[in-house]
Amino acid sequence: MNLVIDFGNTTGKVGLFTNNDLIKVMRPVQLDDIAKFFDEYDIQNTIISSSSISTSNIRKKVHGNCLELSHKTPLPFAINYKTPETLGLDRIAGVAGAYFNHPNENCLVIDIGTCITYDVLVNGQYPGGAISPGLTMRFKALNTFTANLPLVENEGSTELVGDSTKNSILSGVANGMAAEIDGFIENFNHKFGPLKVLICGGDYIFFENKLKASIFAAPELVLKGLNGILQYNVS
Repeated sequence: MNLVIDFGNTTGKVGLFTNNDLIKVMRPVQLDDIAKFFDEYDIQNTIISSSSISTSNIRKKVHGNCLELSHKTPLPFAINYKTPETLGLDRIAGVAGAYFNHPNENCLVIDIGTCITYDVLVNGQYPGGAISPGLTMRFKALNTFTANLPLVENEGSTELVGDSTKNSILSGVANGMAAEIDGFIENFNHKFGPLKVLICGGDYIFFENKLKASIFAAPELVLKGLNGILQYNVS
């Protein structure tokens, strides 16, 4: 059994895999929860991806064979990124998820979380992508950098025409993000040819039915990508 540990910018989650099959997902997970999985499950291999907690602290909770993801980790696709040492681990994992789950297909991975990341995989090559603010960050920015706009939280359904300041913010942020995502999909398709578009991340559900483009929901793509990288390195 494989244990996949993913601590992102805002939350932690864990996936349990038998070979390539995801059998259990747990979120949110704290650092002190990690050791419990080794008491409850027969875990042979572990991979750690963390942008918020020191991997050395996580490793203290882990038993057996453990891989720490970095830009130097061997991958089955080429990273053609000018500054690979600055490349987010979640972006590497998302592209890996596309590679392992959609072999021989050119893909655009859109991860909608704290930030929105757009990452392209074409002919087994990763050239890069784009990063923009996510939902919560946009709501906070409007509140922080203005004198009178309130802090608003996303409510899911949003009308185009806001009939109050709150609803106007909801419209501007949510509909603006949907238009941005559709625009990026169109531009990436124009540049690279038809791409399979995969969306994931904590806020993807808010946009699954808002987009005009053809998309495929892949809610656990990052975990699956991490497991694929683990399998690739231990096999």
